[in-house]
Amino acid sequence: MGRVQGKRVVITGGAGGIGAAAAKLFTAEGAQVFLVDRDAGGLSAAAAAASNNTGYAVADVTSEADTKDFVAAAVKHMGGIDIALLNAGVEGLVKKITETSVSEFDRVMAINVRGVWLGLAAMLPVMQAQGTGGSIVITSSIAGLRASTSGMMAPYVTSKHAVIGLMKSAAMEGAPHRIRVNTINPAPIDTRMTADLAAQVDANDPSVMRRKFESTIPLKRYGTAEEVARLMLFLGSDEASFCTGGTYLIDGGATAGPSSS
Repeated sequence: MGRVQGKRVVITGGAGGIGAAAAKLFTAEGAQVFLVDRDAGGLSAAAAAASNNTGYAVADVTSEADTKDFVAAAVKHMGGIDIALLNAGVEGLVKKITETSVSEFDRVMAINVRGVWLGLAAMLPVMQAQGTGGSIVITSSIAGLRASTSGMMAPYVTSKHAVIGLMKSAAMEGAPHRIRVNTINPAPIDTRMTADLAAQVDANDPSVMRRKFESTIPLKRYGTAEEVARLMLFLGSDEASFCTGGTYLIDGGATAGPSSS
């Protein structure tokens, strides 16, 4: 029997590397999965790769109406929600604060923070009404615990700090109903997002930036989406039944010492 046998799981950012990896792992461990993303093509492919029974909805997590609709669709498809991975996110632009426009700041905050807040607001009542508890895992970052010494990417760093505050608030609200809420905080993971960041810094040779990122990680490599998915699986499962209100690092030791970035 799988570690999440019979659990009903919603994954936002389901077309991305981490979301798609989580979908495959959770279905392999016995869960029903419902994916959410704006990328219709990527979403369909991720759902097909996970299982024939994986549902999905094309939706914008920054939209209150879309969020209510995809939560309702997930409940209709699966009969309820036991686990939610609030994983949708965007990296934004690699710029200094003084070079970042208001619209750029607002876009990152809308997807990374408003999207999580709307997800919590829509899913907590569903889990509470079920009366059986639940688990919500929010994807933050090591950027939610510190900033790069370069001072770049302030909107992203700010957003990832903010979702930790949302997580702690939701953990307190959810605890009386046995709803656990935690964040995962990855270092650079070998996905499209990290590749885009490296290309922003050096479009001619992104491998230079990759090597720089990796040099700040004691294990000297990027993490993989599958490694992140395994941490999500633990926190989503009953094995983590006493874990709530926590920030869980998956960073290859990157935050164990001072950053050289």
